[in-house]
Amino acid sequence: MTPLHLPTLTRRTLLAGMAGIAAASILPAKRGLAGALPVRDFALRAAPGRFRLLPAPNGQTPVWSFNATVPGPEIRVRQGERLRISVENGLDEETTVHWHGVRTPNAMDGVPHLTQPPIAPGETFLYEFDAVDAGTFWYHPHQRSFEQVGRGLYGPLIVEEAEPLRVDREVTWVIDDWRLGDDAAITNDFGGRHDMMHGGRVGNTVTINGRVPDSFAVRKGERIRLRLINAANARIFALDFTDHEPVVVALDGQPVTPHRPADGRVVLGPAMRVDLVLDLAGPVGSRAAVVDRFYEGLEYRLIELAYGDQPLRDGPPDWPLDLPANPLAEPDVALATRHTVTFTGGMMGQMVMEDMARGMAGGGSGGGMMGGMRSMMGMMHGKGIWFVNGVAAEGPMLDPMLTLERGRSHVLAMTNATAWPHPIHLHGHSFRVISRDGEPTTHREWQDTVLMAPRETVEIALVADNPGDWMFHCHILEHQMSGMMGVIRVA
Repeated sequence: MTPLHLPTLTRRTLLAGMAGIAAASILPAKRGLAGALPVRDFALRAAPGRFRLLPAPNGQTPVWSFNATVPGPEIRVRQGERLRISVENGLDEETTVHWHGVRTPNAMDGVPHLTQPPIAPGETFLYEFDAVDAGTFWYHPHQRSFEQVGRGLYGPLIVEEAEPLRVDREVTWVIDDWRLGDDAAITNDFGGRHDMMHGGRVGNTVTINGRVPDSFAVRKGERIRLRLINAANARIFALDFTDHEPVVVALDGQPVTPHRPADGRVVLGPAMRVDLVLDLAGPVGSRAAVVDRFYEGLEYRLIELAYGDQPLRDGPPDWPLDLPANPLAEPDVALATRHTVTFTGGMMGQMVMEDMARGMAGGGSGGGMMGGMRSMMGMMHGKGIWFVNGVAAEGPMLDPMLTLERGRSHVLAMTNATAWPHPIHLHGHSFRVISRDGEPTTHREWQDTVLMAPRETVEIALVADNPGDWMFHCHILEHQMSGMMGVIRVA
């Protein structure tokens, strides 16, 4: 499958960008001397251009990108610093920037019509927020994201720990897929109904950091921290590192108990991130493939680890793997308020709901959920394809589907009553994944995007400590645009 400047700020847009900055210190952050946060200034310009995704003799691909590069420039700061990012819109349509996984104040979250007016063509918006958590994050538009992200508008945002993990080298891989024609151009079939009803816009060309990859040079004995970001609209990756044993040390930017991934495969749904520690233990001069095995029968070589002739050391170093925790409030599950969320719709959705309802009735339990699912089957109407609690999101403004009392612990019991996997993302918060299909999770991992398998029930827990109206949606972007989206209010 592998083939498969600081812009000028206007007074109006400066004031618009400043509107939410008064709230920029709601969340705790480490401060420097005299209580002042170090400020780091960055500038992004979204604009059309051309970029070489495919190797020669293929031509360049027309893309939309930040600062004329795919992915956009890596924004890298230290935990506790303040980011001030001016975003200029050089497109012919409105845009915004969402800082995915970063716990920003609500006014800085980048959701058009919900947290800010969209940035008009030729205008600039100023985002400002504190880097509260260390970790691997990324940025992308939330205006018509199914096309703007799909044309290349995204980039990594890395927040370094005060004491980073000791490794020989740190590398970021932003992985994406593209639907390209024979002329190397992106096919102009965004928002197609087939993609919306099925698994989303899965492409035919996979890139790492904007290039179709060939090999990645390594040395025997080297230890690498590999930050993986899935920027694809819909493709899910399950990476097999072939004879290597990567250790997961962070998920969605948040530290986790170091562990080897289940079945040896590193799974990333769209928008998810995984930090790995990879010890290179292969023979000098050898090559080892990294293979994507998520889609059965469609496995392919993503890249090869190419060992040089000179080893760095004979064996792996004996350095600690634990990352320091971020300042997240621990939910009290025993005292938490419980909420039920059910995702429905899509191709074969009716059949799945009916099967699940029959199964729960036959099992003698789950009558409340069964009745709710039958009620939702009757509610689904209109243009929507995907539904959250029986409602398909339509239009730019949404009434809250849930209101979470601020400062309290909450558990969301989420059921994927569809035939397709869904990476579910909550803005403004991280949450603990506490159970899957009633079984406690091994690591109670902190995440902001959780991948749900078809027919799976997942419980997440959080403290609602970041006030505002927050988007809650599937990050298969075609699913989001066709209804699988809601708003959760924290008040």
